[in-house]
Amino acid sequence: MKTGVAFAVVALGLPFVLDDTRMSIYVLMGLAVLAVTGVSLLMGYAGQVSLGQAAFYAVGAYTAAIPAVHGWPPVIGLVLAPLVAAGAAAGLGALLLRLRGHYLAFATLALQLIILSVAAEIDVFGGAIGLQGIPLLGVGSFELTAPREYAWLTWTLVAVVLLLTANIVSSRPGRALRALAGSEQVAAASGIPVIRYKVTVFALSAAYAGLAGGIYAFFLGYIAPGSFTIAMSVEWVVMAVFGGLGTRWGPVVGTVSVTLVVQVLNDLSTRPGAPSYAPTVLGYAAYAVLLIGVLLFLPSGVVPALSSVFRRRPDGGHGGDGPVRMIREWRPSKSRATTPP
Repeated sequence: MKTGVAFAVVALGLPFVLDDTRMSIYVLMGLAVLAVTGVSLLMGYAGQVSLGQAAFYAVGAYTAAIPAVHGWPPVIGLVLAPLVAAGAAAGLGALLLRLRGHYLAFATLALQLIILSVAAEIDVFGGAIGLQGIPLLGVGSFELTAPREYAWLTWTLVAVVLLLTANIVSSRPGRALRALAGSEQVAAASGIPVIRYKVTVFALSAAYAGLAGGIYAFFLGYIAPGSFTIAMSVEWVVMAVFGGLGTRWGPVVGTVSVTLVVQVLNDLSTRPGAPSYAPTVLGYAAYAVLLIGVLLFLPSGVVPALSSVFRRRPDGGHGGDGPVRMIREWRPSKSRATTPP
């Protein structure tokens, strides 16, 4: 509770002290937290590797922007963004999630390339040029005009998504997900509907990205296929792994830490005398070093490592006894119905 209150105070108080440039970074950081929360849920609890999270970020952005450009109230597009992203993920996930490991990772990577290629060829999406003139987000005569207002909206939604995720994980389906991450075969043998749970969490992860993409479209006022790169999906995976997969605060810690490191390197690389390619090279180098470093020295991520220091026990996403304990918790007692959810 104390951690949540401190997070709310800091997150909602920072817009009062940041200038417009840093405010834009702060808004984009919050949108990244939304997407990374989905990655952490998918990889940390369901054990599914996705390199295509930015595809659903794009789906949400286009879903929100297209109705608004054609005169619909922007809030309708924002509501549709996570729903359409989740629906697309559910339909595609029923096919893709039969794959495992690196096969699934490459399939989600290909999915993003396909979606962006299709968007670049269809006029309603603006083609390769993209959609311009996206109106400001608002309801009726009220509009969000300042970056500070978008920051408050974004970080309020971050808090809602984190709370929702925590409740899902602590529920009976959440324990089934953790069992599934440990061993699909054991989970299936215990009566857990593996494919249904995998598709559900894949859709929920996409909904988080779609919601973030919708806000992104209204905040920038312009989107194009080039706005949603493969590098973006990889960055989010690095952030999720760095913070700690399957942890409550891992997406926040990972996203904020990695973003700050990259911003410092960008500042150094753009100073007089630095070569023109320095920002790109240092950015990729930062992601590589952080990912390798955390895998070598903190394999569970920063949040579980800090938790083990302060609580003198590991606090990872799967618990100490692995999938067997999670299956025991998931399975109903003899006095309850024995049919799986």
